[in-house]
Amino acid sequence: MVWSTLAEQVTIFTTVFLGIFMEAVPFLLLGSVASGLVEVFVSKEDLMRLMPRNAALATLTGAALGLAFPVCECGVVPLTRRLFRKGLPVSSGIAFLLAAPIINPVVIASTFAAYGLSRIFVMRFVLGLVVATVVGLVFTLNSRPIDMIRLSSMAPVSGGAGEASPVPRTGLRNLSLSEKLKQAMRIGADDFFEMGLYLVIGSVLASLMQTVIPQNVMLSIGSGSLISVLVMQALAYVLSICSTVDAFVSLAFAKTFTTGSVLAFLVFGPMVDIKSTLMFLGVFKRKYVFYLVMLPFLVVTLISTFINLNVAW
Repeated sequence: MVWSTLAEQVTIFTTVFLGIFMEAVPFLLLGSVASGLVEVFVSKEDLMRLMPRNAALATLTGAALGLAFPVCECGVVPLTRRLFRKGLPVSSGIAFLLAAPIINPVVIASTFAAYGLSRIFVMRFVLGLVVATVVGLVFTLNSRPIDMIRLSSMAPVSGGAGEASPVPRTGLRNLSLSEKLKQAMRIGADDFFEMGLYLVIGSVLASLMQTVIPQNVMLSIGSGSLISVLVMQALAYVLSICSTVDAFVSLAFAKTFTTGSVLAFLVFGPMVDIKSTLMFLGVFKRKYVFYLVMLPFLVVTLISTFINLNVAW
């Protein structure tokens, strides 16, 4: 009997792990390819011309950059790291890191398919931009924001396993288009394998949480204005569902959970989950990873609870 139960848990763990990992890998690959293309084709000068000098506008612009990149919470991490290396302000990078998994074109399309042109559809993207911008602005209060970034994250990476370092930008101008693309793919491969380690560890932890903690226990207490928001955020963190499909998962709760809690699931989950938390450690110093988890959690909790208490849907 014990062995049968253990075998069932192993089966559940394996199934959940493969589901999370296989769902995330294509988007990590997409983000890694994007990071390589950014490194080769986007200069620091181009990026600086795009960013406003005003800190608030620069942070909002960073959040809005997510519209241009179809990457989820896995793929956005290596791309953000690459943008930091290009000189993107830390507050703008954090706003992009948090907003891109929500406001990118693929997620917009999937959310529309699930909810149509509804209030939840609109509010998901409004809240995503607001929360990402607010959290990004909080980090402008740090007098030395660059101290947040791990030094190894800012160092140049190799041009592929066993390859020489990437060609300096002055040398890139002399390369043909095909050579530039090869260089971009080498850099993307480095990012993919480096960040893939964090993805595997995060997927294992997320799978263990789903196997050990009965979901019906979490869901049974999720009807109050505040407790439902907290439970749905915890569920989003544990499930670690890719933002491209989480709208369809949330439909299962839409009729029994408060509107604010469903929005909390759709906003907090893409910003922070178990696997992305582990991936943050490859870019940010440990104490700032804690802030990157808790600040979105608190802001989403406040807004979603306010919606539950004050907005009639």
